[in-house]
Amino acid sequence: MLGHRLVSFTRPLTRAYAPKWPRPKPGTSERPPYRPSDPLNNNPSATVTALPDENLTFIHRPPPTAPSPISYTTNPVSPLLRPPSSPSSILPPLLRPSADKSVPIRLTAVQVAEIRRLRSLDPVKWTRGRLAKKFDCTQQFVALVAATKKTTRTKLIRRRDEEHEANRGKWSEKRSLVAAISQKRRQYW
Repeated sequence: MLGHRLVSFTRPLTRAYAPKWPRPKPGTSERPPYRPSDPLNNNPSATVTALPDENLTFIHRPPPTAPSPISYTTNPVSPLLRPPSSPSSILPPLLRPSADKSVPIRLTAVQVAEIRRLRSLDPVKWTRGRLAKKFDCTQQFVALVAATKKTTRTKLIRRRDEEHEANRGKWSEKRSLVAAISQKRRQYW
């Protein structure tokens, strides 16, 4: 067998760029802008009538689609333009179930006064949640209507924190460790 010799036909690597000229003039684009033809002038079925009074031209162009059997202004074909058969059929379905909630009943002035009286009488017993359940309203409404004084609120928060700390003392070692880790993670991230 004859010895084969590798012959390399390589050329030095060169790069070729787009020529500098002819380039389009500044402010012009590579391709001319799209100019659609005028549908009035280019429609073969259009009727052109010259009006002598005003030196105007009247162009009547038939509709682009075939007329439908019941296509009148009083009875349009589109179902969106027809009068609704039932009021709920037009509306789209609700995205979330909470949007279907009924409007809460407005409390009377007597009920609001009672909420304020009970809250100021014993804020430990009549908490926002308890009053909200009793009068069928939200806790936010109770907080807005019957806000406690700052000193009383500070005592209530301190008492709540003591109860929470006592409950945390009953936790197992693993649960305490997981809570400490998550608290540290919130602190840094």
